[in-house]
Amino acid sequence: MSLEEAFVSIHEEKLASNESWDCRSVPAASGSPVWHAGIFIAAVYALIIAVGLVGNVTLIRTFCTAKSMRNVPNLFMSSLAFGDVLLLVTCAPVDACRILASEWLFGRVGCKLIPFIQLTSVGVSVFTLTALAADRYKAIVKPMDIPMSLATARICLRASAIWLLSMVLAIPEAIFSDLHPFQISGTNETFITCAPFPHGEDLHPKIHSMASFLIFYVIPLFIISVYYFFIARSLIRSATNMPVEGNIAIRRQIESRKRLAKTVLVFVGLFAVCWLPNHVIYLYRSYHYNVVDASMSHFVASVTARILAFTNSCVNPFALYLLSKSFQKQFNKQLCCCCPPLSRRTHSVVRGNTRMSSLKSTQNHTVASLSLANGNHLFQEG
Repeated sequence: MSLEEAFVSIHEEKLASNESWDCRSVPAASGSPVWHAGIFIAAVYALIIAVGLVGNVTLIRTFCTAKSMRNVPNLFMSSLAFGDVLLLVTCAPVDACRILASEWLFGRVGCKLIPFIQLTSVGVSVFTLTALAADRYKAIVKPMDIPMSLATARICLRASAIWLLSMVLAIPEAIFSDLHPFQISGTNETFITCAPFPHGEDLHPKIHSMASFLIFYVIPLFIISVYYFFIARSLIRSATNMPVEGNIAIRRQIESRKRLAKTVLVFVGLFAVCWLPNHVIYLYRSYHYNVVDASMSHFVASVTARILAFTNSCVNPFALYLLSKSFQKQFNKQLCCCCPPLSRRTHSVVRGNTRMSSLKSTQNHTVASLSLANGNHLFQEG
């Protein structure tokens, strides 16, 4: 479900149910349920943005600074994290404003740029997960086909190709998105907002929603499922054919591949769960485009689906933190690098106190020596 269609749906429901969710009227009705709901939605978006930025920026920094973490899967994960950062910085605040405000606030340029960035980020996420599944398939099923000498260069080239493909697929979103007038059926209410097609269209919303669902959800997840079917079959055969007293190194290698395949599968599962409600609601709205569903349940479902979609951009670093001990260690090191450990600070304080005591002792000794030189008694006050 695009930003434009989500806002049109939510705004129609607001006007049809005569409930003003305009953020400019919030201070005047600070005790109303509408005000509390608006504050809650803004707080949830702010939390998602803050947590997502901390997690993804730390993940990128970890992979860039720790040489031991620079491998093929982590390069893809860095690209995935960068796409999530882009989505959280640009699209999440705009989405929150669109839910709380009753009009489009970002002009015609923003109407074309924001949907382009969002669809690019979604494409980077799902296509990178597909590339990760393909990489795990080659590493487990066909390990002898991996050229180690040019692995890093090829992965960087593939990541760049994923970004280019995602931007190309998002170009129609930027071309057709524009400011269109919308009128609520049964009332004289009219508003202008950003949308990929006018209100009178009937076929275009269906084509747009179905194409988005297939290209950015169904087809990539189907390809990933095929890859993981062969991965699971290969791992089962390896475990069955291995003798009881097998080589320890081979067993460790198989276990390592299993853990990494499990990590990628968790990422894919999180993407599938977080984005499915958004696609379902978008399909429902597209096939009932001329009918306004003004029920509160539909409004809550729409907002929840949007929040869940953006949540996917902040959960991957923490899922990796729970699944990988090596990443957990490097992640903690990156988070704590700006704050010196307590023992180090205590040691610095002790050293400072020792220096001050030594300095005072030296000063007293100097004063006593000068007093003796002037013929004063030893117990004379300085």
